[in-house]
Amino acid sequence: IIDNAGFHSLAKYDIPENIILIRIPAYSPELNPSEKMWAYIKQFYKNRVFDNLDNVKNWLHDFVRENITIEIVKSITHHHFFLNDFYNVF
Repeated sequence: IIDNAGFHSLAKYDIPENIILIRIPAYSPELNPSEKMWAYIKQFYKNRVFDNLDNVKNWLHDFVRENITIEIVKSITHHHFFLNDFYNVF
């Protein structure tokens, strides 16, 4: 799933035939699964103060590794309407 941001150009990439890109409508971050994951993660670090960027990276790495399971990812990013539309097209 990719958004339609103008700076996200795929022309320079060779997309394998077994990969299907699904574009979400422009200006629709609520449909972007990665935005939903960031919103979930932000709940846990929004009131923290970090001394530097390396500490942010380390905290994020550790948090994801210790707390984000495949079940959490599925529950946050799953959209039935994406699947329904996908199967209607293909």
